[in-house]
Amino acid sequence: MNEILTGKICPYCGKPTEYVDSSIIYGRSYGMIYLCHDCRAYVGVHKGTDQALGRLANAELREAKKEAHFYFDQIAKTNLINKIWKKHIPNTSNRNKAYLWLSNQLGIPRELCHIGMFDVEDCKRVVELCKPIVECHTT
Repeated sequence: MNEILTGKICPYCGKPTEYVDSSIIYGRSYGMIYLCHDCRAYVGVHKGTDQALGRLANAELREAKKEAHFYFDQIAKTNLINKIWKKHIPNTSNRNKAYLWLSNQLGIPRELCHIGMFDVEDCKRVVELCKPIVECHTT
């Protein structure tokens, strides 16, 4: 599992990935990625490192992550997290507080709670949790 979360092994076929420039996917360079040529699954890396941003994603998972981020980010990037979770955590950004809240809601350790690490089912759970909150507070 660790090699999957580091981008070195494809979670779909189990083969090793290749560390390549993202221009292979996007037609221009946005930095490096880990790529499984067979599955067309890929993940970006943290700028200036070879550390994957999460697990490789195929087209289905990329769409699920986009939807999860759409709702989660509206909680994490605004003050909405402080309205739904009153817990005071000194010296913590709204984003980190939102991930702490999400880890509690999902029942997983904080260090494993990041949309970049999630599979399709995890992303669906994020949407199920966050969408009603966002819709309730934006209408």
